Amino acid sequence: MSNAIQAWQLTVERSGVTRPLNQRRALDRIDLAVPQGAVVGVVGRNGAGKTTLIRALLGLVTPTGGHSMLFGAPSLNLPDSVKDRLGYMAQTPDLFRGLTGLAHLQQMASVYRGVNLRVAGALAERLDLSLGQRADSLSLGDQQKLALVLALCHDPDLLVLDEPMASLDPISRRDVLRALFALRQREAPRTVLISSHLLSDLERIVSHVLFMREGRRQLYMRWDDLLEHVRCLPCAQAPADWAPGDLHWSARNGGQLLVDNRHQAAADGRPLDMTDVMELLNS
Repeated sequence: MSNAIQAWQLTVERSGVTRPLNQRRALDRIDLAVPQGAVVGVVGRNGAGKTTLIRALLGLVTPTGGHSMLFGAPSLNLPDSVKDRLGYMAQTPDLFRGLTGLAHLQQMASVYRGVNLRVAGALAERLDLSLGQRADSLSLGDQQKLALVLALCHDPDLLVLDEPMASLDPISRRDVLRALFALRQREAPRTVLISSHLLSDLERIVSHVLFMREGRRQLYMRWDDLLEHVRCLPCAQAPADWAPGDLHWSARNGGQLLVDNRHQAAADGRPLDMTDVMELLNS
């Protein structure tokens, strides 16, 4: 399956091209290849670089090193044919405060091909969202719902979401997760890149997971492979002859190791969920 997203040695400085002494990069040597149809959860603590990565992939910030591509086109020079295939929801909903939800959709229809107002209205109804209210009269949670409807209304092939559920209650989060795959009228599966701190929600939908720390990629793999093969072992059980690739990460302060049992037997290691892995990678 072809890649929807590719990034090679993508690096972004926090303060332009010249990096001040002792100041970390916002992104530092991120390599990423996302197959078309994947649902990738981007996970990390605040300041890990998740939003910067998303903005760099979309061409909203300029990398000081490396480059990225979406559907084979460079992120910094996306043709209209690729932009038509993208749906983006920022961490803070980017809405016109004086416009109603319906007016927002009508504006989208004037810019993007493929906007179906009837289907978008049905999605809003499913999310219990009134399209007749002005954006500035909506709660933050309903603003997030409206931003999601706008990101989906033209049936994008790539949906990029930055903390889309931060202000939603559990029932609304469930409805939003189901909506990620709604409005699909094409045969090709939709690719989704979603950053969220709500790890239990991500576990329900992702096919891949990217763990980040301090602007770097820590671990990127298929979620099913992580569940089946990655285990936690006490450091005392680490063999002295491990080859490169045996050890995914050593959280030695906590006295534990993350091991891929396809490379190194780890029958006694405990299975992990997404929270376990994130805690180990940040210990």
